[in-house]
Amino acid sequence: MSDALRDIRIGTMVKANGPDPAGYVRQIVGYGFESIQPYFWQTLGGKDIARLAGELREAIGGADVTIEALGMFGNPLEGRELDLETLRGWEVLIDNAHLFGAKIVAGFTGRLRGKRLEESLPQFKAVWSELARRAADRGVKIAFENCAMDGNWSSGDWNIAHNPDAWELMFNEVPAENLGLEWEPCHQLVYLIEPLPQIRKWAKKIFHVHGKDATVRWDVIREHGVFGKERFVFMRTPGFGDSNWTDIVSELRRAGYKGSIDIEGWHDPVYREELEMTGQVYALNHLKACRGGERLVANPA
Repeated sequence: MSDALRDIRIGTMVKANGPDPAGYVRQIVGYGFESIQPYFWQTLGGKDIARLAGELREAIGGADVTIEALGMFGNPLEGRELDLETLRGWEVLIDNAHLFGAKIVAGFTGRLRGKRLEESLPQFKAVWSELARRAADRGVKIAFENCAMDGNWSSGDWNIAHNPDAWELMFNEVPAENLGLEWEPCHQLVYLIEPLPQIRKWAKKIFHVHGKDATVRWDVIREHGVFGKERFVFMRTPGFGDSNWTDIVSELRRAGYKGSIDIEGWHDPVYREELEMTGQVYALNHLKACRGGERLVANPA
């Protein structure tokens, strides 16, 4: 396949601090995923990172599968033991991204718990200025996922990078070229923000894309509002939600995006448990179709 088509690869996320991430990759690589994003939750889980990188490369074998981004999800802005482990995890992954062939490390910004978003900015600047310099020295980009983790402007526990107004503040605090976003339409739809215009405005800061969608239940909103007892939105696997991924991929291409869309599973209320991988493979094929297909069709001479 020509690089022109696989400039945007379709992949999936892999729990790196699970019991056997390489075994998991070995089982799914034949389904047609073109990239994987190994990710950690709060800690590195005692993993030998160099060994893990080698095991994942071995599991991929001769398949045309890349590792474009690593994930470290936690709160590196506060001082609890788990927070400090998250911060250390960021440092280790930045230092060792090259072992995976990755150029991006992604995750949450962190946040001062229970405080208004603006109150986290001084600590954001202190921590991420250092991490941005560390990453730049190693040719690594840092991408913040746009997930609120049930927080909002007034309060939260994990992340300030969930709102475009916050992005303006963050990138003013730390105007590093290697600091950007791990973007997905799902988290914008959850807050009733139109995703597509964001690609046009923020394209230069979109370093990595997660394949996750949402279904907004407008009938519930009209009857119950967004803060009532009835749930008004569900996170979905791509192909089952509201987003037009053909338009999303087209806008990404127009903006010059080259990288992966890695499916973030384990959220869909229908395609879950025994249907989890069925849903992910459907999303894989759906996203491939939305980017123009499985293979390049040569132009007539």
